[in-house]
Amino acid sequence: MEAFDRPPRSGRGEQDVGYPQLRMVGLVECGTHAVFSAAIGALRTGEQALARAVLVSLLPGMLLLADRGFYSGDLWRAAAATGADPLWRVRKDLVLPVVEQLPDGSYLTEIFGRSDIHRTRRGVPVRAVKHTIAGHKGVHRLLTTILDPHMAPAAEVAALYAQRWEFECAFDEIKTHLGASHRLLCSQHPDGAEQELYGFLLVHHAIRHLMHQAAQQGNQDPGRISFTRSLRVVPALRLAA
Repeated sequence: MEAFDRPPRSGRGEQDVGYPQLRMVGLVECGTHAVFSAAIGALRTGEQALARAVLVSLLPGMLLLADRGFYSGDLWRAAAATGADPLWRVRKDLVLPVVEQLPDGSYLTEIFGRSDIHRTRRGVPVRAVKHTIAGHKGVHRLLTTILDPHMAPAAEVAALYAQRWEFECAFDEIKTHLGASHRLLCSQHPDGAEQELYGFLLVHHAIRHLMHQAAQQGNQDPGRISFTRSLRVVPALRLAA
């Protein structure tokens, strides 16, 4: 308990229940579902704090998708400084003044970090894209560092952002199919618990690597190969070896 936290109380006065939990933030490649960077902390550690730890794994030319919970002006600047192009959803109450309207319906605006509270200097130029999601009410807003609409039209940007759900699929593979949600981490020590979680990530990465190799040999999209079937094949390959 000194290293990790239990889930918060429900508000009805019950005593703390459940086991201490870890929080993890990771970077997942959409095409292969491979987790190529992860940061682990206590449940009390915020997602944005953990996100800073994985930014070092970004490279120029990458497109970084993130949900609205990760947005802050300072974290955005840190992500953009890696050379990657952030494409993040932002909350509805974020003020994004129109600096220039663009022909594809998007517009140029600027954002500010916490250190720019008095706004004595210009903000960071970004591009805002409005879009709707099937089954959801209202208009959602995306921000990106790709300012030229000819390089990434608004419709394509919105379609690309939908790929963020591949991250959820990757975590489902780890939590459901590898069994991480159905068993407790066995270690009685914080370092051991983190080691076990990294073990799940390594096994998942190894299986996804094999799936990527198979997709290349068969000239197929890795997304068309079943993770659960691949998981069943791995023990057979180990015995054959």
